[in-house]
Amino acid sequence: MTSTFAFADPSAAARPFHVLRPEEVEAYLAGPGQAWAAWLTATGFEAGLGEVRLLPGPDGSVAGAVAGYGTAQARRRLRFGLAKAIAGLPQGDWRLEGQLDPAERVEAALAWLLSGYRFDRYRPKKKSPTLPRLVCPEGLDAARLVAMAAGEALTRDLINTPAEDMGPAELEAAFLALAAEFGAETDVIRGEELLTQNFPMIHAVGRASPRAPRLLDLRWGTTGPKLTLVGKGVCFDTGGLNLKPSNGMNLMKKDMGGAATVMGLARMIMALGLPVQLRVLVPAVENLVSGNALKPKDILTSRKGLTVEVNDTDAEGRLVLADALAYACEGAPDVLVSMATLTGAARVAVGPDLAPYYTDDEGLAQALEAGSKAGFDPVWRLPLHDAYESVIEPGIADLDNAPGFGFAGSITAALFLRRFVEGPRYMHFDIYGHTPSDQPARPKGGAGQGARALLEGLDAMLAR
Repeated sequence: MTSTFAFADPSAAARPFHVLRPEEVEAYLAGPGQAWAAWLTATGFEAGLGEVRLLPGPDGSVAGAVAGYGTAQARRRLRFGLAKAIAGLPQGDWRLEGQLDPAERVEAALAWLLSGYRFDRYRPKKKSPTLPRLVCPEGLDAARLVAMAAGEALTRDLINTPAEDMGPAELEAAFLALAAEFGAETDVIRGEELLTQNFPMIHAVGRASPRAPRLLDLRWGTTGPKLTLVGKGVCFDTGGLNLKPSNGMNLMKKDMGGAATVMGLARMIMALGLPVQLRVLVPAVENLVSGNALKPKDILTSRKGLTVEVNDTDAEGRLVLADALAYACEGAPDVLVSMATLTGAARVAVGPDLAPYYTDDEGLAQALEAGSKAGFDPVWRLPLHDAYESVIEPGIADLDNAPGFGFAGSITAALFLRRFVEGPRYMHFDIYGHTPSDQPARPKGGAGQGARALLEGLDAMLAR
């Protein structure tokens, strides 16, 4: 796990990294780039998005680089597209030049930092390259950008680590290490203690694993509005007795992506010292198969007192979240956010790149949408459609964890979770937590979704 988060020292000598739109090439060749006009023309430079050319110095050294910013349409279609050019740069320090507005400069700087991520834990003999560094563009908040990149790297590391090395105990260790780094208070409830302290559904889901289930609790900050983050920490999901097929298990190391994402967001908040009372709750379990595994048609009584008929043991994430959400509400937060890799239906609806979310609170939605644009972190609002409430009521119990409706699986899961929330303004994310193929600044593998949008929208969310 190798990452470069730091910007270069502004006082250090840095080579220019000149960003050009296609319509700016001609003027550049006739002006500042005149010395390289023949070279750039001969190599066919047209300033396509992410296109890069190194500029030779008189002695044959690299004097700088030009990079294409592409058309507006190309940039809309490929977030962080400029990062493709960064991959073509040699090590050393660089400064950003070109006619970029403040938001474009933020995106470029963030792309640069995020491009420094490498997951090399299982290839220790492979030497990681020394990466180029950027001088933070003037007027940007370097600390905020570095905090975003570091939080994202934590999320990626946790998701990318296979379940053998990232079970409930290892997730707990990472959680406690994060808390210790920032002086946060923690509490952990493990194993049979979950029953004595009234977390029956967390225990029921995790009891089949020899690696004990647990609830992780972090508290940081003593002043300001109360923000509670709840993340699904299913470290591996076989589906339980409703066993997944093998291809359905291939990515289940990422089923703790909600936990990883709220931990990454918590890291951002604490690193920046934001004036909030932060709480993070992570139910950490494995959903395995054994003689004492949760069975289809079992009926569980939740922490809140609502009974739940288990019609699919593979719909376990909403069970562990339900107990954690009820517990979160007992602390009377102002804003409550849950994040989970919860349903395949969400992927069918919006694909892997968008983070769908649910809320009844228009103020939260507006703040998040603004934060999404500021953080270059796309989200999409889906409806908490009240007409589907009856679908999650099986008749034999208060709630059904997996209604046989056949439609709107992400919506019905969100409606299920909403039943366990009373008091705070609430928002739920049904994320994917994975990039299926290499993308600029987003390598194939674990990915945070929604965290930067939340960070950038946080002031407005907590303002009332």
